[in-house]
Amino acid sequence: MAGFRSLARQVRDPSCDLALRRYSLRKCLERFAPYGHRATWDHLCSRAGFGPEDRSPDPARLVAALDELEEARSVWLTYEEEFAQRRKKEKHDGLRRPGSVDDWHRLTWGGFGVAWCDDPYVHPDEPLAEVLRRLIAALEREPGSVCPVCEGEHLTWKYDLAHEPSSGPVCTECGIVVPRPVLTREALANARRARARLLVSA
Repeated sequence: MAGFRSLARQVRDPSCDLALRRYSLRKCLERFAPYGHRATWDHLCSRAGFGPEDRSPDPARLVAALDELEEARSVWLTYEEEFAQRRKKEKHDGLRRPGSVDDWHRLTWGGFGVAWCDDPYVHPDEPLAEVLRRLIAALEREPGSVCPVCEGEHLTWKYDLAHEPSSGPVCTECGIVVPRPVLTREALANARRARARLLVSA
């Protein structure tokens, strides 16, 4: 099975058939897709200026989409490397019990679904790398009460998500499932109450 870098070379290779180049970009999302496969594809297509179903997109637009994906992947891999080094030091120092960030991180190793968007058509507008930088910054500071990506204040709890964990707080503004470790207990409780209010009003 081809790795991310091998697939990226095919996307950039002008000697490759255009259909193969598009297919290779889609396959890259099996290795790294911060919003999940479908939402990340929709995001990249939107930002690069070609349709998700376009079978013959401008090759330059394909490469632009790949550039954005690669930058975001570099940001995430750097974070994962620093995370692994920190855990190694903590274990050396006798801290064996992982925290809530570690539990969340274990579910997102490799970068798939780190900012999961359950609705593939609702996702942040900013470049992927910027979204990940904001998310990482939130993971490295004290928990807050708003979405770390868009600073949206409206979070609601959703169940039956198509990703692990299968339930959690979703930002109603940018669409991401907000990692629980970045939110205070009060913010998590408010998200659950917001869901309850929606159910009552329905």
